[in-house]
Amino acid sequence: MTVLEVLQSTAAYFKKRSVGSPRLNAEHLLAHSLGRKRIEIYLEFERVLEEAELAPLRELVRRRGQGEPLQHLLGTVEFCGLTFLCDKRALVPRPETEELVELLIAECRLLNGGWRILDVGTGSGVIALSLASKLPQAEVHALDVSQEALALARENAARLSLTGRVQFLQSDLMLYVNHVYDVIVANLPYVPAADRATLSREVLHDPETALFGGETGDETIRRLIVAAPPHLTPGGFLALEIGIGQAEALAAFLAEQNYHDISQRQDYAGVTRFLLARYG
Repeated sequence: MTVLEVLQSTAAYFKKRSVGSPRLNAEHLLAHSLGRKRIEIYLEFERVLEEAELAPLRELVRRRGQGEPLQHLLGTVEFCGLTFLCDKRALVPRPETEELVELLIAECRLLNGGWRILDVGTGSGVIALSLASKLPQAEVHALDVSQEALALARENAARLSLTGRVQFLQSDLMLYVNHVYDVIVANLPYVPAADRATLSREVLHDPETALFGGETGDETIRRLIVAAPPHLTPGGFLALEIGIGQAEALAAFLAEQNYHDISQRQDYAGVTRFLLARYG
């Protein structure tokens, strides 16, 4: 079979298996199995593939057809212009979280001097490491309750030559935090437990502790809202990524906890996805 025929047959198989963006998935997996960049396979459509080249692709296609995330099969994911290792130890980074990083960079540049930033629930480290890369003046700390996630985050720090720029800590939210910060950012689990049946096969490959925030979904976020103030500098701000439909209740809760300048921000899809609030 030629490269083009393999792409066409793989895309058709993915379509039958209800894999989103079937042709794009086929291109990524074929390029990965051949050790090529995806753009390079467009120059080889007529090349006939040998059996030795097809064998590793078949296994990747089988696993993708069963719902294993593309990012896990590729082993990496692009985020804020950087390439991160990605596997089952942490949540697959979502595009909207890139928007949160962009928002934070814009907000931080309004502050004077350097910034001390804490990323709570860092997972694979994409927020903390992206901020450290984009804001070289910042002091960045990151924590997670999961040892496995922190191991992945440290691997990403080493891969990106940012090991000396981010300090990692294992902690359940602010339990073992001893510093104060200008910015505390968190993309915590926010899916209600009852919504499990509505999630895609791909999402269910993420760690449960990174997905489900309790019965209503926002319990972990509320815990952080209560715990954060002693660790914020006067006028420091808390930045949260939240679930669909959670903004109004969480904004009201922030006000009850004496936060001010509370703002709701939409992602590019028009969903209210982020909350920012200052304290002190």
